[in-house]
Amino acid sequence: MRLGRSGVTVSRVGLGTAPLAGLYTPVGEEQAAATLEAAWDAGVRYFDTAPRYGEGLAERRLGRFLAGVDRAAVTVSSKVGALLDPVRRDYTVEGVYASLVGSLERTGLDAFDLLLIHDPDDHWEQAVRYAYPALERLRAQGGVRAIGVGMNQAAMPARFVRETDVDCVMVAGRYSLLDRTAGDELLPLCAERGVGVLVAGVFNGGILADPTPGAHYDYRPASEPVLKRARAMAELCEAHGVPLAAAALRFPLRHPAVTGVVVGARSPEEVAEDMTLAATTIPDALWAELEAE
Repeated sequence: MRLGRSGVTVSRVGLGTAPLAGLYTPVGEEQAAATLEAAWDAGVRYFDTAPRYGEGLAERRLGRFLAGVDRAAVTVSSKVGALLDPVRRDYTVEGVYASLVGSLERTGLDAFDLLLIHDPDDHWEQAVRYAYPALERLRAQGGVRAIGVGMNQAAMPARFVRETDVDCVMVAGRYSLLDRTAGDELLPLCAERGVGVLVAGVFNGGILADPTPGAHYDYRPASEPVLKRARAMAELCEAHGVPLAAAALRFPLRHPAVTGVVVGARSPEEVAEDMTLAATTIPDALWAELEAE
């Protein structure tokens, strides 16, 4: 699928590499390599990473894998706004270039296809005055093919779409079965402006994959009201013979503004499960019941 107005294309399901750097559970080198190989074999051709994922570990592991595949056949994104030595946020021009240089060194790539400003929640002025123009110059000079912003909220990405010339946004957790905030303004705005949309966090931290006590919602234990909503959705899905996780993964893809989804995996088995979920047919009646819920 083409990413907005840019010439960059992504597979409808992309692999996010944060879990391969030990998010929640440690992952060894062999398992990480096997997971990336399984994703490739399953047809995944878009891989997303960032310096903050395991303080560079995700980028290094992804880079080792990419050294063995046809670079022209894969789309790779990373993010700017975080420096690792010492660990800090930096959305200045210098910070953007330093972040990019570090990411290129860790991955061993000559260039990324897509660069995203990473979580500038409390740094709007610095991000729009310095980080965005730096990426815009890189794009104009051919140093990157597409630029955008990646965040866990919908309001600031919408502001970027209104006030800048980004090619895409990555919105995590804000367009899911439990939280459709991005559908109010961001997605219609992206459709109007021809901006691509990548949706991450489709399981909202895990609760939409397994809504049991102790499940996480947005990186923290889910509250009882949220668990109750997720369980109700799971019961609706079960009545139609559909896993809740399948509905959660496919839900964002129903919106015409959404180019693709990004899901994380830490093992070949999780990759296989995600691809099975992505191929699951969801009855129209179930979508109607989930909308009502």
